[in-house]
Amino acid sequence: MEAQQTPNMDIEKTVGFLLAKAYQRACLIFKEQFDQYELTPQQFGLLGFLWQEDGISQSLLSAKSQIDRTTMGGLIDRLEKEGLVMRRPDPADRRAYRICLTERGKALEPELVPVALRAQAEFIARLEPNEVETLTSLLQKLRS
Repeated sequence: MEAQQTPNMDIEKTVGFLLAKAYQRACLIFKEQFDQYELTPQQFGLLGFLWQEDGISQSLLSAKSQIDRTTMGGLIDRLEKEGLVMRRPDPADRRAYRICLTERGKALEPELVPVALRAQAEFIARLEPNEVETLTSLLQKLRS
């Protein structure tokens, strides 16, 4: 009986490896741009969702951001400690909370959005506009 030969795999060309390395680069660029604000990419993302819809429930925020509830609790704790958000009881569900921006959290939007756009522009600078559209479309397909 012949031994079955294992197919070769160039790990550096796999989708998973390339996505992980692209994510690491994006986080590095983000951290450089946001260093003075002491915000992580995830914390900024939550602020972004709240700038769009302030006062949503913690569970909806978790679903929109695709962050599990345990991690979400810690992120909100840190944003609350920084004075950017506060938890308010949900009038429709005594066990739930609404996450609301503080005045300080609201005031950061016009300052932070341009920083985020600069970070994104730096990250995608090597791509043509049509490549950005294609990449965005493909990532949306993979996300669902």
